[in-house]
Amino acid sequence: MIWQTLPVMEHSTTDSTPDVQKREAATIDRTDRRILAELQSDGRMTNQDLSERVGLSPSPCLRRLRQLEADGVISRYVALVDPEAVGFSVTAFVRIRLDQQDDRHLARFEQAIAEFPEVMECYLMTGDADYQLRVVVRSLGSFEDFLRQRLTRIPGVAGVTTSFALRPIVYRTALPV
Repeated sequence: MIWQTLPVMEHSTTDSTPDVQKREAATIDRTDRRILAELQSDGRMTNQDLSERVGLSPSPCLRRLRQLEADGVISRYVALVDPEAVGFSVTAFVRIRLDQQDDRHLARFEQAIAEFPEVMECYLMTGDADYQLRVVVRSLGSFEDFLRQRLTRIPGVAGVTTSFALRPIVYRTALPV
C-alpha cells in the first residue's frame, strides 16, 4: 500500500513580537486523515467509536490521536454554538485600513483587536485593506457602539468598511483533510 502524506504547518505568534514562528511539519497519513475527518464531524465520540470508524483497534487509535494532539495538528476541542440561539443575530465583515503598516503599528492594532470578544476572526490581508474581521453582535445598535466606541478608537485606524451578512450559505468548520 502506498501512503499519501500531507505536510501540516502550525504557526504562532508571541506576545512580544509579530514575527511568525513555524514548527516542523507533521506527516499525516491516510489513517490520520480519517481520524481527523471523524473527529471534525463529532469531537465528543469515544475512542472506542473512533477506532471502529477508522478501522483500528483502540490502543493504536488512541496513540495516533495523542500524537496528532502533541504535534499540534489537533489544537483544541470546542463546542460550536449557534449565534442566533444565544442572541447574536448580526454578523459583520469589517475591513480595516491603518494609517501606517510598520511592525509597531500592526502589533499595536493586533493587540487591541484581540481584546474584543465580538471579533471572531481577524486576518492580516493583502490588497486595499490591512485587516479583515468577522464580528458578531446582538443588534445593529450594538455594532454601532462597537464601531464608534471601540474599533475606531484604536490608534492608527484610518478607514473602516463594513458589510453585513444577510444569511450564511456555507459555513464549515471541518477542513477537507
